[in-house]
Amino acid sequence: MPTVNTYFEDEGLVPKLDAITPELKEVVAEQLTCGERTLQPNEITVRKLLSLGKGLMADVEMDIVAAPYKERVERQDEICRFIRKFVLDNLEGIDDVQVWLPLAELGHSIED
Repeated sequence: MPTVNTYFEDEGLVPKLDAITPELKEVVAEQLTCGERTLQPNEITVRKLLSLGKGLMADVEMDIVAAPYKERVERQDEICRFIRKFVLDNLEGIDDVQVWLPLAELGHSIED
């Protein structure tokens, strides 16, 4: 299942990130859905990780971990830009967001 690791240095962003998380899950599910795999928002995990120190490039940085379906690979940059715009438009008080989508094979512990 896709995971959105969300990094930030300002602890005050936690309630704001919590507020947009349900819609973020919907956006990520829609963007990562492809012919081979339809995703639902409840299949997306959003982790909020307070980064200690000062080293981030942006106010909020997101690493999205997902399987490398062909359609995702072909739209990788478009997906990142779409999610970046969503966060910028919906997360009050930030100037910049960076999103990465490294698509790689992965294993998981979920049993069907």
